[in-house]
Amino acid sequence: MKLIIFGASGTIGQAIMQEALRRKHEVTAVVRNRFKLNEKHDLLTIVEGDLLKPDSIAELAKGHEVVISAYGPKFGAEEELVEVARALVEGLRKGGVERLIVVGGAGSLMTDEGIPLMETAGFPEEVKPLAMAHQDAYQIYQESDLDWTYLSPASTIEPGFRTGNFRIGTDRLVVDEDGQSRISVEDYAVALLDEVDDPYFSGSRFTVAY
Repeated sequence: MKLIIFGASGTIGQAIMQEALRRKHEVTAVVRNRFKLNEKHDLLTIVEGDLLKPDSIAELAKGHEVVISAYGPKFGAEEELVEVARALVEGLRKGGVERLIVVGGAGSLMTDEGIPLMETAGFPEEVKPLAMAHQDAYQIYQESDLDWTYLSPASTIEPGFRTGNFRIGTDRLVVDEDGQSRISVEDYAVALLDEVDDPYFSGSRFTVAY
């Protein structure tokens, strides 16, 4: 398929790009500065774009079957997530692309305590603005007429290994027998590309963890 990845220069964006190329998809990687991504591949095109401008999104997204947003804001600019969500919805409408998969946040996932993860006692205060922005952006996707999917990671996501083995949930945080919730960036990318290849969570959210 022809995929376009916004935010392709970030840690998660690059993992998604590598997994997509591994599966022989044709990938357009959108970055703010093309010199931040030094990747060469016959199936890869690197372009510059602005996720805050719907017209830029529309022009870049035309002709692609699936749009993936791996955008992550800088610390202190968390509210850009909400602006990006609005711009994506408007831009994809203009560009005539319906299928959108979003790299989301884990903070709004429900815990066994019956409250969202970001409201639990151990959740870091400095991360709360990001979690709340993710939640607001998620609501924008829910209310859109796009064919969207929102993939929330485990509470801990970091570079590791690609195993292809993980568990899948929907709106509840997935934890292991020790109460830990974690996933590698590489396996998160596997789960996202599995959804690209075989859509199951259209119009909904899912999450992955070991």
